Amino acid sequence: MMTETVVNVQEAPNNNAANKPQTSDQPLSWIKINLEYFKTTPGIIKIAEIILGILCMALASPALLSGTHFFLFVATTSFIGTLIWVFIYLLGIREALNLPIHWILTELVNTGICTGAYVIAFIVQLSIWPTSRYHYHRGANIAAGVFGILNAIAYGLGSYLLYIEYKGNRPN
Repeated sequence: MMTETVVNVQEAPNNNAANKPQTSDQPLSWIKINLEYFKTTPGIIKIAEIILGILCMALASPALLSGTHFFLFVATTSFIGTLIWVFIYLLGIREALNLPIHWILTELVNTGICTGAYVIAFIVQLSIWPTSRYHYHRGANIAAGVFGILNAIAYGLGSYLLYIEYKGNRPN
């Protein structure tokens, strides 16, 4: 009589396999489109800043006076900075990158600087154009200054909301 031996092979759990990050064939799979942010008050303010910045740049061009050069510099740099923040929120970069950056404070400083620069820029723009000899471009440049006021208000409101968020998230 022969004895029969049965061997059951069970795969041992591999703890190292569970700790491996899931890699994807897509190189930018960490990017998630976040359109929900632009339905919030800060997101709507950022869109308003972008639209008002485009109007400021379009109406103040070409820069015929030195004050308009400064106004366009402020409008362009603020527009680029805001566009970068729009992409940071749109692509979810804040959540995807694990960098030691205080995102709210960085955005607060950027928006605060844009607010102050726009206040100075619209004052300069509106003070040089009423007495200008360029009659044909006067109306558009005064309108650019008025849109600069509106954009300074938008940046100021954005700075205020960021300050409230910063104070609420700051450790005591």
